[in-house]
Amino acid sequence: MSEFVVSARKYRPITFDTVVGQTNITSTLKNAIRNKHLAQAFLFCGPRGVGKTTCARILAKTINCSNISSNIEACNECESCRSFNHNQSLNIIELDAASNNSVDDIRSLVEQVRYAPQSGHYKIYIIDEVHMLSQSAFNAFLKTLEEPPSYAVFILATTEKHKIIPTIISRCQIFDFSRIRIEDMVRHLEWIAENEGVTAEHDALHIIAQKADGALRDALSVFDQMVSFAGNKLQYKDVIANLNILDYDYFFRIVDDLLDRNLSQVLITFNDLLMEGFDGHQFINGFSNHLRDLLVCRDESTLALLELSNSLKERYKKQSKKTEGELLFSWLEIANKCDVEYRTSKNQRLHVELALIRMCRTEMEVSKSSNPEVKTTGAIARTPRQSESMRDSESSDAGSVSAPAAAKEVHDKKISSTAASATFTENHSVPAQVKEPRTKSFTTSIRIGDQEKSENQKTDKPEKGKAASKNPDKLIEGTDEKKFTEIDLITAWNEFVEKVIDPVRQNLISSLRKGKPQRSSDGIIRYGLQNEVQMEEANGERNNLINYLRKQLGNYSLKVDFFVIPSESRNDDAYTDEEKFKKMAQKNPALEDLRKQFDLEF
Repeated sequence: MSEFVVSARKYRPITFDTVVGQTNITSTLKNAIRNKHLAQAFLFCGPRGVGKTTCARILAKTINCSNISSNIEACNECESCRSFNHNQSLNIIELDAASNNSVDDIRSLVEQVRYAPQSGHYKIYIIDEVHMLSQSAFNAFLKTLEEPPSYAVFILATTEKHKIIPTIISRCQIFDFSRIRIEDMVRHLEWIAENEGVTAEHDALHIIAQKADGALRDALSVFDQMVSFAGNKLQYKDVIANLNILDYDYFFRIVDDLLDRNLSQVLITFNDLLMEGFDGHQFINGFSNHLRDLLVCRDESTLALLELSNSLKERYKKQSKKTEGELLFSWLEIANKCDVEYRTSKNQRLHVELALIRMCRTEMEVSKSSNPEVKTTGAIARTPRQSESMRDSESSDAGSVSAPAAAKEVHDKKISSTAASATFTENHSVPAQVKEPRTKSFTTSIRIGDQEKSENQKTDKPEKGKAASKNPDKLIEGTDEKKFTEIDLITAWNEFVEKVIDPVRQNLISSLRKGKPQRSSDGIIRYGLQNEVQMEEANGERNNLINYLRKQLGNYSLKVDFFVIPSESRNDDAYTDEEKFKKMAQKNPALEDLRKQFDLEF
């Protein structure tokens, strides 16, 4: 049986022209040899498997060749080339700095530099992984590297340039090797497959190149592994099965189901992935990349950023036309948040499922905002906030429809929405509330008590927390000065407190409910508050209140002024610590004596 040689060694480039993906570096080196501008020291740095040591060997072989071709390539026929090909050259010395990193090793190298080459023009020293040298070894190497003999050339190679001391870097010509592009790797793999008699699908080689992450040596190692697994016929399905890579088809199916709002099928597909041995983190990372590629496909000018085969590019372009840009942004934010929080989650499967539910809910909102007539179907029911917003729009457009009939219709819709949502919650065990990063919060269940609300309840209730005007800092103006009664004023005031102010701001709501607004002789509406804290909080909402009252009462000259009620006129409960203490001291005077005795402060 013949000895097997891995492809990374068997097909290692032996000339500058056969180096893959580093055309700018090989052209520079060839021009330096042609013009006899050869530096005394080179530093080749870059990621693993991109050709640093290979280019160092080709450079060493070429500059010692006695019969260089017109294309600046070694002839492979002279004595120097033959000895190099058989690893017998005495003028080209390779040193592994990982195992020869002491001062003594560098001193031994410096001693060797004193001896001129026996044949050829140069004596070349290739030091691989040079960043592994110790600080003392670097210092011992400085003088020789700066002023070597005319026949000595040093070629240093490293994957971690930042670990080399600046004094070494300043004495070298630096060549930064880049990651090899996927297209270049695929072409090289196709050439190797043809030489080896292997029939390989283009998509299969593309997956291998992606897995290599820019390192050609890694791609060749994976290629050998796949040939050992699948034989002389390399197929896409065999590659993704052996490399434990998620098939693109899963992501396309999930996006289609999300667009159809088919949450049940989305969760089933995710469960199938888990059953095949993939974990949730691997899925969410792959799905994020899929969404990113869909976003890239929306513009023809960014299609070049897709490192995919032509057939996959067409699938991405087709699906990207069905998705909106804002929807993709929202999905990407949800997926990114899920990725960040995945490792700290106690229930990681539920964590990913919640992210998928949020994506489905986000799609519903985007669809309804772009098309108000869109109705939810399938497993997804209308959420309470969506039901409320639909009630608002229906009540505002009621027109000639009578109020009791409109209220009954809204009530019936609300009950059916409640039943559908309860069914979904029972079947899928969805938590009571899911928060959205870019959209409004939705709940997946409705309190049964909501069904018992009176049918005569007003349906024109504005959404909580929204301002009365688009710009609360700017007062709306007008010329109307419609007269209004005290009852009209109190009614509009209470409506603002109950419907417009955010429910979270209970202190402000309580402050504006205790008293009664009074219209003074100069036409200004005045309202008394208990202290400066309440007044500061109320002034922050003053313009918003004025806009609401002007609109409701039809009087655009209306103004509102807040003031603090004098302490002797107050009959409300104590608000500050000092007020609370004074009330307590009135009931028990000994407290005041205690405060004075210990000189206590509030």
